[in-house]
Amino acid sequence: MAEDLVQSAVEGRLGIITLNRPKALNALNLAMVEQIDAVLAGWETDPAIDAVLIRSAVERAFCAGGDVRSIGILPEAGEREALARAFFGTEYRLNHRINRFPKPYIALINGIAMGGGLGLSIHGSHRIVSETVRMAMPETVLGLFPDVGGTWFLHRCPGAVGRYLALIGPQIGAADALAAGLATHHVPGTSFPALIADLVGMLRIDEAVLEAIIARHATVPEQGALAARIADIDRLFGVSDLDLLVEGIRAEAPSEIWVAEAAGVLERASPTSLKVTWQRMIDGAGQTIERVLQDDYRIAVRIVQNHDFVEGVRAILVDKDHAPEWCPAQIADVKEADIEGLLAPLEDELPL
Repeated sequence: MAEDLVQSAVEGRLGIITLNRPKALNALNLAMVEQIDAVLAGWETDPAIDAVLIRSAVERAFCAGGDVRSIGILPEAGEREALARAFFGTEYRLNHRINRFPKPYIALINGIAMGGGLGLSIHGSHRIVSETVRMAMPETVLGLFPDVGGTWFLHRCPGAVGRYLALIGPQIGAADALAAGLATHHVPGTSFPALIADLVGMLRIDEAVLEAIIARHATVPEQGALAARIADIDRLFGVSDLDLLVEGIRAEAPSEIWVAEAAGVLERASPTSLKVTWQRMIDGAGQTIERVLQDDYRIAVRIVQNHDFVEGVRAILVDKDHAPEWCPAQIADVKEADIEGLLAPLEDELPL
């Protein structure tokens, strides 16, 4: 039951949401996002609550993303579309609520945090990562795209880092999450309970109190790799065309392990997913969160009906042979009209 998978409580002046679906690494299903949205809707205007905190009940993962497997295994395109409208519609409205939440929204992010897990956290005001965090938007290898408002927050990364994270989906740790601007603070996981206890003990939680408590527990994480690569990421990913990017990565792949890994992802990711992700990272600069989520909804409702999504779920999540057969198989064969079709207006747009 959803009430077992999502627990909510008010302690002192703090509203606490706990994700508790450990066997699925807290992957979000429709009932879970509905419940989280309903809880936040009530807490938005509750004068007894000064701030909201979301956390995981398990150390291994904050949230592994949305439960897209449940959509991808449905045999009929119409069934996948119907569930996508219900799930993504609710999830994106929840992302919007978090993005516009009028009170401090604190995410304690540990372990695996991917896809929909970033939608639950990065839109909030305070994103606190532990030393175990492994953060990523790996959708292109699944036949999807970085949704949950990813275009909005990835555009806020320095330089071309957002394009790198969107297209390649590398897992990054605490220091890299801070360097990318996806995290605001680092606190060791062992200090999470003490941080919560300090917040619960406050008679009032305002911005100054919150920052002081976080500072009391925050530490400098071990050095990451991203900061030293930003100049190269800008050079390779800051080009004007996806074909130029792929050519540049391939040409430079032997020089650095991370570039070779990026080249490998570009080879095995869905060409359609790469193309639509590139388009969103080009067009999405400066777009409002409302526009970004509206486009995410249009793409998601349509892309789940396509071959690549079903094939990606099969290859990565069901059979786990990691050998998807994409159609089309090459980026050059993806038609511009197909990408425009994914982004075309729907008869029933996402209500925000």
